Amino acid sequence: MTSPCRECFRRCCPNQLLGQPDDPYQQTTTHQSRYDFISTTALSLNPNMQFTNHESIPPLDQSFSNMTRAYPNYPKTDQADRIREHEYSHLTLTNHVCLDYNGHGLFSYAQQLHWDTTFFNIIYKSVNLYMHITRGGHGPEFETMLKERIFRFMNISSDEYSLVFTANQMLACKVLADAYPFQTNRNLLTVYDHENEGVEAMIESCRRRSGRAEPAGFSWPNMRIMSKRLRKLIMSKNKNKKKKKRGLFVFPLQSRVTGSRYSYYWMGLAQENGWDVCLDASAFGAKDMETLGLSLLRSDFLICSFYKVFGENPSGFGCLFIKKSRSSLVKNSAVVTGLVNIVHSVNRPLFLEESRSTDHGKTVLSSSSSSSSKQETFEIQEIKKTKTEIREIEEIKEKKTEIQEIEEIKEEKTELSFFEIWKRDVLVEIKEKARKNEASTSGAHSDIEFRGLDHADSLGLLLISTRVRYLVNWLVNAFGNLKHPHSEDGVPLVRIYGPKVRVDRGPVVSFNVFDWKGEKVDPTLVQKLAGRHNISLSYAVLKNVNFVDKSSEDEIRSLTKKKEGFDLGLPVVMVTLGFLTNFEDVYRLWAFVSRFLDADFVEKERWRYMSINQTTIEI
Repeated sequence: MTSPCRECFRRCCPNQLLGQPDDPYQQTTTHQSRYDFISTTALSLNPNMQFTNHESIPPLDQSFSNMTRAYPNYPKTDQADRIREHEYSHLTLTNHVCLDYNGHGLFSYAQQLHWDTTFFNIIYKSVNLYMHITRGGHGPEFETMLKERIFRFMNISSDEYSLVFTANQMLACKVLADAYPFQTNRNLLTVYDHENEGVEAMIESCRRRSGRAEPAGFSWPNMRIMSKRLRKLIMSKNKNKKKKKRGLFVFPLQSRVTGSRYSYYWMGLAQENGWDVCLDASAFGAKDMETLGLSLLRSDFLICSFYKVFGENPSGFGCLFIKKSRSSLVKNSAVVTGLVNIVHSVNRPLFLEESRSTDHGKTVLSSSSSSSSKQETFEIQEIKKTKTEIREIEEIKEKKTEIQEIEEIKEEKTELSFFEIWKRDVLVEIKEKARKNEASTSGAHSDIEFRGLDHADSLGLLLISTRVRYLVNWLVNAFGNLKHPHSEDGVPLVRIYGPKVRVDRGPVVSFNVFDWKGEKVDPTLVQKLAGRHNISLSYAVLKNVNFVDKSSEDEIRSLTKKKEGFDLGLPVVMVTLGFLTNFEDVYRLWAFVSRFLDADFVEKERWRYMSINQTTIEI
């Protein structure tokens, strides 16, 4: 087997694979390809290049024509447009531009429309994480099938990893932190250029048990990792590697806010220096788990999230993968909260009218079903009953000291432990009988499809990455060509934080809008006005920034409130693109932001909504 090139650990291989034979940069060196891509992107707009009035920007059709001339391969990704048209019609019917969250959608809107269903519900539970992943038995039937599908989608082997579901991504981080032995492996090292609830929960859990938490630093304004500092943090925490583990290294590979991509090198360096590595894949796009580096560097833990339907309320759940060979790390953990079971919504099955065959790019999972009046199966009823009994058990355990709990878990000889094991075994037997009984009494068999994941699989990594790369770089370039009028220096309307036009940037853009005097427009105001134009954006806070000189520090402090330092972070507007995003989406966002070139735009919006609603609207 040929060893991967050194560049592969900078995520170069996936991007090189994305190039088509007629891409101008595909036949050249890496350096030349990046230069050519930037030059090509610059030609994707009207030759006028700079726009000082929102009425001067070219119309949608002309902009699309210019864009496809610069990126002739973009039309080859129209399979994604067809999927959007047939399976996600609500985006067109509601004229909705959805750019406010990432993750992986399980189902399509067509499924929801046909069945008028919420697809699934979650049931909270409090358990010992180690016993759950080693002796937990089977969960609900739907959950078992869901796990199998997620393992395939994430390109992870169920023989190598255990998977538990949590209520959300933040709780996946908290569950891991609460179970991790910070009492002995005292260090927590995180690599995030933004405020993250899950990371904050980890830091709190670490410090509560006398651990030490350190963040990586990022340089202003490109938001690149400060390599020397991070290398020092990874290598200097523990002088005696043989006697003691360093701690937990939490690494995202890609910023969820700025789109900055980081090298696999940091994961390898951390593993070599005795760190347990948690890969946060929450910012990954569809099929990103198929990249070469991840097949070579398997992390000890992995976190990601899934939601129901793209363009709808992004409710869903979080996933925590634990490498089976490293499960002993959580062996002495106490009972954790935040884990969930996932079950079919009562009386609302996700069944298709006809059985469908299994073909390439589509995974169909078989499941027996009964009539809708009997959907609340014996299995779910038993889970609900057991939930109450487990809560009673946990109340008993809470009365014991932490030392006693640890000893009980280690020895597994107490009456309570035996009772939990007995109860689990009985429940598994009951559920198995219920499945057999349901299969024998029901003559109908239906299929469950996770059509949202199937769509991503059918498109594949190359098409998705190519499409999103063109769109995000067009948007970055378009933002850069909006300039305030009557300004000698050509004051830019938009300031982007993180990478600009790059071949390998992530599908996320964080930015702020500035008025003609150079003062920042409140990001929450931009978000709110975008919502009124049916464009959904999100909000984030940049953190852990370091300054190379005094002028840089003065610059960023001018962007925050006078009474606040940058320690509290820099609020920004955030845009996230996915494989269902199309050119009209990014064009409409650009056209909306260009409205801020009008010095009176905000005031006009205020009066507009006053006249419509006959009341004063605070914006």
